[in-house]
Amino acid sequence: MARPEEKAQAMLNKWVRMRDESDPNSQLSRQLRTRQKRPHLASQCEHLSDALHYRNQIIREITEGVRKIQNAGLGEHAIRDLNDGINKLIREKYHWNRRIKELGGKDYNKEERKAMAQAASQEQGGAGIEGVSLLDDQQQGLSLKGSGGYRYFGAAKDLPGVRELFARHAAKITKRKRGDVYKYITPDYYGLRDEEDGVLLELEHDLAVRGQKKLREFRDAYANDVVERKQQQQQEEGQKKSTTTSQSHELYCTDESDGEDEDGTGIDATVAVPSQEVVAQVLLEKKKEALLSRFA
Repeated sequence: MARPEEKAQAMLNKWVRMRDESDPNSQLSRQLRTRQKRPHLASQCEHLSDALHYRNQIIREITEGVRKIQNAGLGEHAIRDLNDGINKLIREKYHWNRRIKELGGKDYNKEERKAMAQAASQEQGGAGIEGVSLLDDQQQGLSLKGSGGYRYFGAAKDLPGVRELFARHAAKITKRKRGDVYKYITPDYYGLRDEEDGVLLELEHDLAVRGQKKLREFRDAYANDVVERKQQQQQEEGQKKSTTTSQSHELYCTDESDGEDEDGTGIDATVAVPSQEVVAQVLLEKKKEALLSRFA
């Protein structure tokens, strides 16, 4: 009798385990993640909780490495290997911070840069002791500009050649010329990467749309103004022609009536005779009237 019940219980346990494994926030999933090896590439992680777990794991490893490197009796080769491993972990942490931001988490890179800038302005740096934060561990590491962010921690600062390297760098800074300034200028200085985030493109698009709209309105207003001016000119020219024609016709009629004497038998010599231009204008108007009446 107990055999079927045991089988059913076993199947139920399997189902519960599968459900917990598929849920990334369950306790079983977290325990399994602690046993799993950290992915070589941060882009292979698909869950925010996993990325945060691996970032905390890297922070613990960096803190442990900084604690160990304080011992100057490890030897030169061991200290160099430890320092290289710490720098490798710092670079790996940067990629995990970026992956966390892509998955919808905090921007830890921005927060760390801001905190380090504030600490540098206040000139607060401490020795590497157990239990210090990651920011303090990074602050106590010395770095050279142009070295790709490589830092020296703990006993690595006293290795042969490291002190001389920093001393030569300090001497170069004091003797730096104007041409040396351009060696560390990035494309950001010239604004070549301003369009990567897309904000500037959206603003330029809005301004371009507004400018095109204003240009179209200006063109339409200008075209309407030109048409109105042409119509006004045509109306003024028509009025001038009509007035000149009426004046010439009245002058011709008055000349004919005044040129005859009281009996209507002759023309008075004192009456002004119309000029050739007036006569030609009158004849032209007569011909126009005749043609219009003919083809009407």
